[in-house]
Amino acid sequence: MQRVIKPDGQFNIQLEDVPIPEPGPGEVRIKAVRSLISRGSEIGARYTRTHAVSPEIMGYSLAGTVDALGEGVDCYDINDPVVALAPHAEYAVRPATLSSTVEQPQVFPMPDGVDYDQAPYWPLVAGAVTWVDIEQIGNNYTVVILGQGLVGSLMLQVARHNGQGRIIAVDALESRCALAEEFGADAVVNAAVEDPVAAVHRLTKGAGADTVVYAVGGPAGLTVFDQSLDMLAPGGLLHLIGLYEDAPLPLSSGKIQRRKIIGGYYGESIGSGTAHRAMQLLRKGAIQTERMTTHRMPFTEAALAFDLLYNNMGEALGVLLDWEV
Repeated sequence: MQRVIKPDGQFNIQLEDVPIPEPGPGEVRIKAVRSLISRGSEIGARYTRTHAVSPEIMGYSLAGTVDALGEGVDCYDINDPVVALAPHAEYAVRPATLSSTVEQPQVFPMPDGVDYDQAPYWPLVAGAVTWVDIEQIGNNYTVVILGQGLVGSLMLQVARHNGQGRIIAVDALESRCALAEEFGADAVVNAAVEDPVAAVHRLTKGAGADTVVYAVGGPAGLTVFDQSLDMLAPGGLLHLIGLYEDAPLPLSSGKIQRRKIIGGYYGESIGSGTAHRAMQLLRKGAIQTERMTTHRMPFTEAALAFDLLYNNMGEALGVLLDWEV
């Protein structure tokens, strides 16, 4: 079988031939149909680095069919459609079940109404559901989501579906601003045209935002982090999601007073209940993956797909690899 690897060297994406793995007791083997490239972790923390990366963490969103069952597995049948936390590869082996409902399922069944182009978004949707839950957004809150990449866009859609708060979406790319408006943001700020701090204070009549979601990272991250503190109201919450900078974040003691800053999952986990909620959002069409997916490329063009995501942010958002070619 073939899988995507990232050996030593920046921007070095290759395909590698390895034996097809066999499932052990309690495991299933999955034959890939589609996988989703994450611009955050896979580009920011893998593709752009000079060191080699383990193939096991090159990707985590793979949809396919159950191809083989390990001893003792009775919860799946051959050819069942599933999505898995698994890397970009023609085949993957994962535990069929977990010992605790608070653990994130490694494999999850695809219900009727969810197709192979939607299902790879499931891990990120589950993350977005958890992050929005953590923020405890009140109905009268103003929430600013900085960055409308995959994570920021999914958090916007989850919060909108929940009917939570007044949402201001911020991005510097016109295509992503247009998508945020389409997804129901109450206001959209193009940071390439207008100072986002001034815009948020204008939209909140000087009060600032109750919650700011930092979903940017990368070269713009340090500047945007400082801006996020400037647009946050006293007593507000700054939630850090995109953390792929190569320099320390500029914490100013004067700016962080009377404000709460939390990172990522903040001690929470994606249990089976959250995993189910995320899949139901996909099934109901509350997450518009068809609008987020900009490219479907054969896995043989994985190197081009990674290059596209890195160098053409205005053109590429959700990039799927097709493993049926």
